[in-house]
Amino acid sequence: MPSFTDLLAAAGLDADTSPRRLAEYSYDASNYRVPPAAVVFPRSAGDVLGVLDACRATGTPLTARGGGTGMAGSAIGSGVVLDFSRHLNALGAVDEDGGTVQAGAGAVLSRLTDHVERATGGRLTFAPDPSSRTRATVGGALGNDACGNHSVRHGRTSDHVAELDLVTADGFRLTAGRGFLRATDPDDAAAAARAARLAEELETLARENLAPLRTELERIPRQVSGYHLAALLPEHGFDVARALVGSEGTCAVVVGARMRLVEKPASALLVCLGYADVVDAARDVPEILTFNPAAVEGIDDAIVQTMRFRRGADSVTGLPNGKAWLYVDLDGEDPDQVRAQADALLGRLRAAGRLMDGRAVPDPAERASLWRVREDGAGLSSRLHTGGESWPGWEDSAVAPDRLADYLADFRLLLERHGLQGVMYGHFGAGCMHIRITYDLRSEAGRAVFRAFSRDAAELVVAHGGSLSGEHGDGRARSEFLPVMYSPRMLELFSRFRRIWDPTGLLNPGAPTDPPPIDADLALAGVPDRQWRTHFELHPRGAGQRVPTGHDPGSAPAGLDDWTHAVQGCIGVGRCRTDAGGFMCPSYRATRDEKDSTRGRARVLQEMVRGARTVEEGWRSPEVLESLDLCLSCKACSTDCPVGVDMATYKAEFLSHHYRGRLRPASHYSLGWLPRWLRLAGPIAPLVNAALATPLRKLAPLAGVTAARPLPDFAPASAWRKAVHDAGAQPARSGPPGAGPTATPGVGSPEAGAPALATDVEGSAADTAGAEETGVVLFVDTFTRGFRPEVAGAAARVLAAGGRVECAADACCGLTWITTGQLGTAKKKLAGAAAALDDGTQRPIVVVEPSCAAALRKDLPELVPTDQARRVAARVRSFAAHAGEMAAAGRLPEPAAALPGQVVLQTHCHEYATFGAGVQRKVLEAAGVAVREASGCCGVAGNFGFEAEHFGLSMQVAEQSFAPALRETGAEAPVLTDGFSCSRQAAQLDPGRPGRHLAQLLDPGP
Repeated sequence: MPSFTDLLAAAGLDADTSPRRLAEYSYDASNYRVPPAAVVFPRSAGDVLGVLDACRATGTPLTARGGGTGMAGSAIGSGVVLDFSRHLNALGAVDEDGGTVQAGAGAVLSRLTDHVERATGGRLTFAPDPSSRTRATVGGALGNDACGNHSVRHGRTSDHVAELDLVTADGFRLTAGRGFLRATDPDDAAAAARAARLAEELETLARENLAPLRTELERIPRQVSGYHLAALLPEHGFDVARALVGSEGTCAVVVGARMRLVEKPASALLVCLGYADVVDAARDVPEILTFNPAAVEGIDDAIVQTMRFRRGADSVTGLPNGKAWLYVDLDGEDPDQVRAQADALLGRLRAAGRLMDGRAVPDPAERASLWRVREDGAGLSSRLHTGGESWPGWEDSAVAPDRLADYLADFRLLLERHGLQGVMYGHFGAGCMHIRITYDLRSEAGRAVFRAFSRDAAELVVAHGGSLSGEHGDGRARSEFLPVMYSPRMLELFSRFRRIWDPTGLLNPGAPTDPPPIDADLALAGVPDRQWRTHFELHPRGAGQRVPTGHDPGSAPAGLDDWTHAVQGCIGVGRCRTDAGGFMCPSYRATRDEKDSTRGRARVLQEMVRGARTVEEGWRSPEVLESLDLCLSCKACSTDCPVGVDMATYKAEFLSHHYRGRLRPASHYSLGWLPRWLRLAGPIAPLVNAALATPLRKLAPLAGVTAARPLPDFAPASAWRKAVHDAGAQPARSGPPGAGPTATPGVGSPEAGAPALATDVEGSAADTAGAEETGVVLFVDTFTRGFRPEVAGAAARVLAAGGRVECAADACCGLTWITTGQLGTAKKKLAGAAAALDDGTQRPIVVVEPSCAAALRKDLPELVPTDQARRVAARVRSFAAHAGEMAAAGRLPEPAAALPGQVVLQTHCHEYATFGAGVQRKVLEAAGVAVREASGCCGVAGNFGFEAEHFGLSMQVAEQSFAPALRETGAEAPVLTDGFSCSRQAAQLDPGRPGRHLAQLLDPGP
């Protein structure tokens, strides 16, 4: 008998059964792991029919999947997984008069919303807006009956479905809507007959069970658990489409939909409310609802503290006093009336006595910043600022809003009884709570607590008249406990409904009608207890501090291997799969392939530590190497990922072990050893440059370097010395902790005989005791010395306005060795840099090249975990970050040349990830310069864009942001590229507009 893959191949379809691909699709955003047999990326409904034909012939189960962000375990399965997000994602014309839009099942919700608002001039929008909307798909939202932040006003996805285009398990294309089920193709007689039989059976089911359907279903706004059979009742118009929403892919495969649209309000205002705790916040919800808000969302202090810990204190600003907060969106046609409503709300809540503090937030940028804290709640709550972990499983319960406070009070007692802690956030206005809980899912004892608690939690929410699921679906996480919520008769109706559609149980077998135990197939179970030795210290950090660990439920798992704990950080929320906001993940944005997402790579690494059949060879694994190949090591995920997954670090660690004792790729020797080659080339730079201008240039691919990208000219060895000496900078001198630097003349001093600049900082004299701590140390990095020495002079002159400048050079941050995984050498370079720069002062160390600044700030203390390294790292600033501090203090000098009216700004990814978003923008806008920012990776990313095999992808990444920014601005607008790699991409894209450093723009001149 032909195999499933043979049948697909005969039909002209491909099934990916590679170990790496199966690893990527063994997980969604739930606690579960189920390796599939194959993954298919359908391009049409015809492809889906072909896959189902092969499934029926071989008895292979089928699981439909959108963005893979579901938390109930409904997007994983042991058979074939259909990923709709890659190809079946088209958006159709908007019918403004009818208020609908056509969308493919794989269309991302945020793209659908943007499409509708552009087509209607902002008059209409698509209402469901779950926090995952920038990567969740229409099919996924339909499968779970997703809701979102504004569900108080707009309800669930099921409230916005007009028609569904389906492929049934037995191979028919049907269309479902209110009052009908018909063949999608009117000329398909067999499909029409099948539709008629199905409709008759569904009508019979409803007619024979009117009482239970009316009394057990739709009792609260967020009753998502089970099937939505009440939609089949006569008073609801026999709405077959709505009945299928929330069925989690168990009845039919949705390939497209016509979704209803709503009017977009002309004016909106966020009111932020602070409370002592979430119970107090919940008590005010009924009063808030009398003001007809569009949204009432809540978060607790653990999420806020984790955001600040991971992304800096200024990542959360504008919150009123409190330990729990509600976000209330008010809207209307008249802004003055909306503001008056906000004032009235605040007055009413203050009078009630529970509100600690509150304020209206009119600024759109501040609103967006606050909403991001709420939207990243799932990730932020999973790896807390305490070092502890929390997990889904009971993150989706719902009660009536007027029961929420009592439910939460009882729920906290339940947590305490089981020795657990919960991080609470969610849709307070709809009574739906997302509670991440500190389960220990790695041990048998912890899993026993998980099971016992889940049973008790089910009984508690039902006692409060609630639902196990409020929008995420039942899946593997909750289906086992549906008998607590529903009568035996209703459970039988659910099974009957499913059999009507899929008699053989081909589609997503199991939940909700025949579910596996909730503690089966847990991803954290069965991971071998192995100690993986690493170069990096992988404890989570924030603000330069190591996270405390311990044995309480809120701390990191005691004794767990650091590498295993790090790679298990990804919980599947999938922010790396978005093209909206942040810099992550440039390779996924270019290829739209799960393998090139941060999540996909993390999942393969998780299989590696399991020693699973899909990824068996540990550090030598070819699957992991393939998965990491297109990672640009941009570090953006370390900031943009809500969980803080740092794939650049994991890639460097893996490459170090993978190539141990092996011949490396040629680029690891040519580009990875670049500082060595620069040291050799400097004294003979003119000769080297002349040689590279000859046909010898064509030999670059032999060194793993692309011939398609012009190589930069090498600077003479003495050029940087002359540049900073002419600027008046003095040599920095190293010394033991507690010693101070030698007093030197100030910048610009005319005193003759100023000491020559140090050529070997590590060898500088240590007689530096007693000096005054003033000014800064300017670190002139390898790239600046070797290629852009003029930038060092400009930086020195700008910094001189703030005080004395001393120059450190000939130390190395080891960046090129880090990115190529040559960590033994990198650690030596970094240890040398720490010794050279630890002069006993607290003076800022200002680094010209952002990537080198990031290496000294972040990688130094992780690869060289000493007090000396931590002292030095804490002092490191990028030039832009320090210039921002100077600007805030009013100490920036007057530039010699008039500042332009506009610039194109390409922020270096490492600057963004390590020193924060907008550091250059703040300086420029303070100086009155308009900024056209290219908010994404330039595509070169150090060695990546120079490597022959990666040049094509490098240029694709440039098209995401940088290239359009250059095309959309005039030639008179300078291009700011503080990063050397960004400057090379600028030269590639627009040779007439070479990239300039911020220091050159601000240069006060000699």
